[in-house]
Amino acid sequence: MNIKSLLLGSAAALLAVSGARAADAVVVAEPEPAEYVKICDVYGAGYFYIPGTETCLRIGGYVRYDISGGDVGSFDGARSADHMDVGESNDTWRKKARFTLKTWTGQETELGTLKTYTETRFNFQNHNADTSPDINEAENSGASLNFAWIQLGGLRVGKDESAFDTFIGYAGNVIQDTLVPYGDFDTNVIQYYFDAGNGFSAVVSLEEGEGVNTIDSYVPNVVGGVKYTQGWGAITGVIAYDSNYEEVAGKVRLDVNVSDAVQLWVMGGYGTDDNLSDPTLNFPAGGRGYFKQWGGNWAVWGGGTYKFNEKTSFNAQISYDDWKNLGVAANIAYDIVPGMTITAEVDYLNAGKFDDADFSNWTVADKKSSVGGLLRFQRSF
Repeated sequence: MNIKSLLLGSAAALLAVSGARAADAVVVAEPEPAEYVKICDVYGAGYFYIPGTETCLRIGGYVRYDISGGDVGSFDGARSADHMDVGESNDTWRKKARFTLKTWTGQETELGTLKTYTETRFNFQNHNADTSPDINEAENSGASLNFAWIQLGGLRVGKDESAFDTFIGYAGNVIQDTLVPYGDFDTNVIQYYFDAGNGFSAVVSLEEGEGVNTIDSYVPNVVGGVKYTQGWGAITGVIAYDSNYEEVAGKVRLDVNVSDAVQLWVMGGYGTDDNLSDPTLNFPAGGRGYFKQWGGNWAVWGGGTYKFNEKTSFNAQISYDDWKNLGVAANIAYDIVPGMTITAEVDYLNAGKFDDADFSNWTVADKKSSVGGLLRFQRSF
């Protein structure tokens, strides 16, 4: 072996070692397996498993913007102090922006399905027309906890709306469905739901009430209801005991699915009012409790929905009570794109008893008619 061969061999060896070390320097370790979110389809669309648990979670909500004017209902226009003419006030728009966050959870246990539901609302708005015209500033109006309940099997506890309304159903698909009110809503509850099969179901609910209608003893408000549901529709009845005044109210409802495009409903209510004395803004003499919110002993509501196509629907409601209060609401709802709906509504109220400003003439001889309208934009997710 000569010197030349020895030098060439040494150089080749050094290059091989250097190459091996360079390759070793850029070797990247295998990544740890990622734990991706798994879809949970047991409780419907939108649920996923919380990583590391058997609990399914769904997050949703909506962003809404309302523009309203006129002088009727809970979404009527506003009045504001004139900035140039001191002491004068003007009609103006009432506007309201809302963000609502909702959560649902579900998990199977040895005692049945364990579920929760929460709904929190955040609002920015100017004031309603029934406030002083000097305080019409648009501002944040705080957050509200509208729902926060736990349900195991048929037992539900927490913050909900009264079964007097939720079990029998809200009064149609109009925005202002309480021109003639059909019951109060917010309350803490202890409820039990029973599904007997073959379309029969029932509920018993112990409730606290809210505001001036919060119970004043250890005796709760009590609601009971039964329902029969079939493909053609449903028949539902609820009865409620008002603990504060020892009064009773009830409602019966019929829903009919006429076709895929037409759904109709009618609901009647009756309540005793011998002891009711809670004042309200429009009825300071009382006559309304937590459940019997309508005027007098009886009231009736009816309406329906007609779907022009998969994007557009017409909704209407007519309501009337013993005090000759007449409410009419109608709207057109249009799904401009999936998840976003624009609704334009017109409302009319012909007030009966207790209609004058000083409440000195409690008759139905003179009625006050009022008209209002509302435009709603809503993105649901």
